[in-house]
Amino acid sequence: MLNVLRVHLPSDIPIVGCELTPYVLLRRPDNTIITEDVPESAPIDRHFLRYKWYRIQSDKKVAICSVHPSEQATLQCLGCIKAKVPVTKSYHCSPKCFSDAWQYHRTLHDRPASAANDNGNEEEELFGRFNSGSSISSSLPGSASSTNLTNGSTALYPSAVPQRNGSETWFEVGHSKTYTPTADDIGHVLKFECAVVDVETKLPVGHVNTILTSRVIPAPSPIPRHLIPVSGVDVLGHLDSDGRISSSGTFTVLSYNILSDMYATSESYSYCPSWALSWPYRRQNLLREIVGYRADIVCLQEVQSDHFDEFFSPELEKHGYQALYKRKTNEVHTRNPHTIDGCATFFRRERFTHVKKYEVEFNKAAQSLTEAVVPSAQKKTALNRLVKDNVALIVVLEAKFCNQGLDNPGKRQLLCVANTHVNVHHELKDVKLWQVHTLLKGLEKIAASADIPMLVCGDFNSVPGSAPHALLAMGKVDPLHPDLVVDPLGILRPHNKLAHQLPLVSAYSSFARMGVGLALEQHRRRMDPTTNEPLFTNCTRDFIGTLDYIFYTADSLTVESLLELLDEDNLRKDTALPSPEWSSDHIALLAEFRCKPRPRR
Repeated sequence: MLNVLRVHLPSDIPIVGCELTPYVLLRRPDNTIITEDVPESAPIDRHFLRYKWYRIQSDKKVAICSVHPSEQATLQCLGCIKAKVPVTKSYHCSPKCFSDAWQYHRTLHDRPASAANDNGNEEEELFGRFNSGSSISSSLPGSASSTNLTNGSTALYPSAVPQRNGSETWFEVGHSKTYTPTADDIGHVLKFECAVVDVETKLPVGHVNTILTSRVIPAPSPIPRHLIPVSGVDVLGHLDSDGRISSSGTFTVLSYNILSDMYATSESYSYCPSWALSWPYRRQNLLREIVGYRADIVCLQEVQSDHFDEFFSPELEKHGYQALYKRKTNEVHTRNPHTIDGCATFFRRERFTHVKKYEVEFNKAAQSLTEAVVPSAQKKTALNRLVKDNVALIVVLEAKFCNQGLDNPGKRQLLCVANTHVNVHHELKDVKLWQVHTLLKGLEKIAASADIPMLVCGDFNSVPGSAPHALLAMGKVDPLHPDLVVDPLGILRPHNKLAHQLPLVSAYSSFARMGVGLALEQHRRRMDPTTNEPLFTNCTRDFIGTLDYIFYTADSLTVESLLELLDEDNLRKDTALPSPEWSSDHIALLAEFRCKPRPRR
């Protein structure tokens, strides 16, 4: 007979909006072990599996800590109630917890009530804008133990007649293997049942396997990041009904290394709770963040091939995006090809159409280089150093919107967008520089064939002031630059060849050219005054610095506004990235551009 050997949940804490899929190990009648589902439509030996999910509601209501979700709350911030902050964010498990979190927590009191949510409706908080829903008010008594944490949303699955068990009531909320907790589940324990059922009698046979989860928590959400105009005028008052900048002649570009799941290990990020590192949680948090920025063009790095096909492409399709993808080559890494990461570029169909796509494989460029300039005896050594599987995706788009002030109103407005992820190894300075130079020479060829604005986005794994950054920002590398000392293959010589003719400027350097004012000074403090780049775009326990950039051709584009940067006030005390609020170790960069009028030719 079919037997259930083991049932367990991969994540220890259930979160609103994140799928729960238990692991079920089965023994078939022939003693083989399987993990596949056995539905009623395809029984084995006249038996199938039946699943049920219950929400267990106790007569005694329990509040959970907003900082430590596995702990019961013992105090509540009265300031949150006055500021109409969502109820669940007001609870703390101890005075020390409240004190430690105060630097982050106090900023909640300054946010408009409409900016916050308890994961309780479909129009949840979106990053970079405020939703139009009313705030969740509270009529709580002083004791947190008497608080009802549900917020009125309707369960996804109509419950059967509730079962009473002493002081507990069990509400049936699902009858499939996978269940997605809702806002009604917040603060409650879920129970999963798995039973082997007879096809004819429809009754369980043998022992019914059950699992109890910890209490369901709302998905943590960071403070929204706003677009800051380079003129210093607040753009939040100029958002259209869809949350985007209303000017038809501008467009926004997002660049974001989302941290591939294969790299998001507890060994690398031991400071991040395991539930916040799990892919079911991170993918929903990342999607909410990306969609919330409402960018017209989205450049993502470290997107696993299977996650692109199964999640990001179909999900962003629902929001009006068309997707293009370039997976890394796998000559070095012999992992499952479906889990190898790559670069993904998305664009809004209502704003752009796809004209052309170029794929850059640095491995192929390495083969050509070694054949041309490396002596035969050194070819194997050269390839071992240069072949690192990195790629770039270049997309040519045509704008559908009108660019105000153009002298040639009938002319097509094209745009070239490069998206890349440069080699990570710190000691391979020559390889990083060679990859960036190779990409720029390819872009020069495109520029020579068409009068076209260009954007170069990505994770360049190069800090401001490094040789790759100098090549991008200055158009050349000083022959005395210390990075040029590392050149065992001689691929960087002569040094005067390390140049390009594209008038590239870093978008975030625009903050250094902004006017005066308190808000602008706050943003300047998040910039390095020597390089005019952000103080960091990557923040872990082992490293903090800038690796990500959006470059643009300054002769054809102007920066209108930039997404505000994070600083220590935006991150919880003693916390690095990723965290429950931010699901990557990088931060997203976003810039709004306008095409400059081109002279008539």
